[in-house]
Amino acid sequence: MTLQPPMAAFQATLPAEHARLLRYFNRRVGREAAPDMVQEVFARMFGSGALDRIDNPPAYLTRIARNLLIDRARQKRRDCSIFFPLDENRDAASRAEQTWRIEAVDLLRLYRQAVRAMPPKTRRVFVMHRLRRMTYKQIAEQVGISIATVEYHMMRALVLCRAAIAEQW
Repeated sequence: MTLQPPMAAFQATLPAEHARLLRYFNRRVGREAAPDMVQEVFARMFGSGALDRIDNPPAYLTRIARNLLIDRARQKRRDCSIFFPLDENRDAASRAEQTWRIEAVDLLRLYRQAVRAMPPKTRRVFVMHRLRRMTYKQIAEQVGISIATVEYHMMRALVLCRAAIAEQW
């Protein structure tokens, strides 16, 4: 069985490339993982089926090695899960979902009351910004006031909302 020219040329450089890749990985991933990484590089190269088309095998091996390091870094970033042990004595019981819904409805009712109680111009500016998602500049142009006045009315509306919530809660 005769070897094909590209394979024969590569086989002659195989020990030197193995040692070079081993040093490369020793510096980057440590002595324990380096042999496995070198083996993976060669497995990828032989598995690519491109041996007869490779002009520069050392450069090709280096590119595979770099890609392997990139894949490894991505995998570590994906697998970076943090687990916390459950301590029933330390962890408080969560509130019932129904309680959260009731409180949300109550809070929404308080906000509506606070908005209805606002002076007309303040209410208009607040509704335009919060519900219609208009910018301060757009509000100023439509209402015919300055941006500073829009800011004043928004601050005033927020203070009134906070005060209404503070009274009830």
